[in-house]
Amino acid sequence: MDRYSRMIALLKVLLPLMALALLSTLFLLSRNIDPMASIPFAETEVNERMRDQQITGPFFSGSTEQGDQISFSAGEIGVADGNGRVTANDVSAQIDLSSGARLVFFADLGEVDIANDTSILSGKVLITTSTGYKINSERLVSAMTSLNIESPNKVIAEGPLGTFSAGSMRLTLSEKTESNQMVFTNAVKLIYDPKIR
Repeated sequence: MDRYSRMIALLKVLLPLMALALLSTLFLLSRNIDPMASIPFAETEVNERMRDQQITGPFFSGSTEQGDQISFSAGEIGVADGNGRVTANDVSAQIDLSSGARLVFFADLGEVDIANDTSILSGKVLITTSTGYKINSERLVSAMTSLNIESPNKVIAEGPLGTFSAGSMRLTLSEKTESNQMVFTNAVKLIYDPKIR
C-alpha cells in the first residue's frame, strides 16, 4: 500500500472521530433551556392582551363619493365599543385625490366613529402633501365618506411659499370650482422666503 492510500485510510477514520468529538462538545457545553422562560411575552402583557382585545397592524382602503382613494393603517386598533367607536395608535393614512395630488397623514392616536362618519387624529399629527407642504397639528377631524378635513387647533406649516401658522385649517371640495381647497384661517402668519421658490 502506497503512502497516499494509507493517508486516505487514516483520514477515513480520523475525520468522523473529529466530527463526533465536536458534536459531543456542543452538547456538553450547551446550557439547559427552561421551556417556560423562552416565552417572549411577560405574564402581565399576556393578561393585558386577553383583557383588552385588539388587532395588530390593521389596514383598510376605500374611496369617497368624489373618487378620492383613501388607505389607513395603524400599529394597533382596539375592538369597537357599544357606540361604534374604535381607537388606534401609530396611525398613518393616505389620500390620493382625484385631481392627482396626494396627502399623507401620521398621528400618535386615532379614533374612528363609524356611526357619525368621523375620524379624529390626535397627538402629534403630521400632514405631508405632494405639492411640498408639511403641516403640523395636534388634532384633525375628518369625515370618512367625503373629503372634509378640519384642524380646529393651531397649525404650523412649511411649504413652497415659506413657513406659516394659522389658528385652524380646512380641506374640502369647493362647490364652485369642484376642486379641492386647503384654507387656513384665524390669525394666519406667513414668513415668505423667495429662495424656496
